[in-house]
Amino acid sequence: VQLQASGGGLVQPGGSLRLSCAATGTIFRINAMSWYRQAPGEQRVLVATITSSNTTAIAASVKGRFTISRDNAENTAYLQMNSLRPEDTARYYCSAHHVTLDGQKDYWGKGTLVTVSS
Repeated sequence: VQLQASGGGLVQPGGSLRLSCAATGTIFRINAMSWYRQAPGEQRVLVATITSSNTTAIAASVKGRFTISRDNAENTAYLQMNSLRPEDTARYYCSAHHVTLDGQKDYWGKGTLVTVSS
């Protein structure tokens, strides 16, 4: 399973971006898909998670501004980010919890950089 994140870039404070994470390869079943972010010098933290049944969980720091969604048919997750703030600047990574008959494994993408600056 390979994950490709896209949609990052430079945006002014108050602006919006939509990140996409597409899973490709030999896919049996993907349960949760998640977005994490890591700012320079800081640890990677969970931003949002969505299950295969579309149950979501959003970090308190972005609740009300970020929305996670998913297209199960396309094995793609999205992160809609509104009202962006400078403190949202980070590299955003997606992960997928892949389940097969032999077990389960988490996969990670390489990340996409989001910079919020005027």
